[in-house]
Amino acid sequence: MPWLQAHLEVEKSRAPLVELLFEQLGALSVTLADARDQPMLEPPPGAMPLWRNTRVTGLFDGGTDADHLRARIDEALNRENSRRLTLEILEDQAWERAWLDHFQPMRFGTGLWICPTGCPLDEPDATLIHLDPGLAFGTGTHPTTALCLEWLDGANLTDRTVIDFGCGSGILAIAALKLGAARAVAVDHDPQALMATRSNAERNGVLERLETLSSEEFRPQQADVVLANILANVLIELAPLIRSLVRPGGDLVLSGILRNQAEDVAHAYDADVDLHPPVHRDEWVRLEGRRR
Repeated sequence: MPWLQAHLEVEKSRAPLVELLFEQLGALSVTLADARDQPMLEPPPGAMPLWRNTRVTGLFDGGTDADHLRARIDEALNRENSRRLTLEILEDQAWERAWLDHFQPMRFGTGLWICPTGCPLDEPDATLIHLDPGLAFGTGTHPTTALCLEWLDGANLTDRTVIDFGCGSGILAIAALKLGAARAVAVDHDPQALMATRSNAERNGVLERLETLSSEEFRPQQADVVLANILANVLIELAPLIRSLVRPGGDLVLSGILRNQAEDVAHAYDADVDLHPPVHRDEWVRLEGRRR
């Protein structure tokens, strides 16, 4: 089966946003590269510099509708950026298996581990999630997902209910269930994401406690914990809905937010959520709080 590859050249300040966008649109992998042959000097410790002009490349399933993908990118970005999008067809290769060969076990917090299916892990006290990403976003490798997993590892989830709003591969809902949550609802607009979520939930033995719903099927309900790892502009647009999903006294966790977007997102939620100071990872931010 062939594959569809999308390339978009952007200024470096926009690259993290486009990286997350491609992954949330179903990219199997996303890579960043120099678009203009700019020399890169050795960065200082802890720095993660990008080229001034960065090419973001996303690899998508060959069955992806190219016109639909272009339209979705147009919706999320202004035309000045999206008009530089190029799409190409790649011949069949075992891209997913090759990617998984480089996907090593990862720990989040003190005891939560994400591992490729079939990969052994000598951690007897670990909470272990076996994951094949399929064609949906969410393996733990992206900072936004890692921020949410770290929060889950430190939370008391025993017998609580969870909504994973924008579930991608279902990794957050599955992690919550494996950490003691009684029930989870995973919501996404992408049918491939819901398929990947159900497959991963079955692989991890939690499918019977998980409900998957498309955005059109979902009817607002309240939960003890609401997780929303989606783009900042969507978090702001849907703030009234997402806030309403958290029961009074419940926890709200928001991610997919760049540092310079955190204040605007926080302002959309602080009317009835007591937010803690932002937690940072690279260029990304997690906001968390408790509904009054």
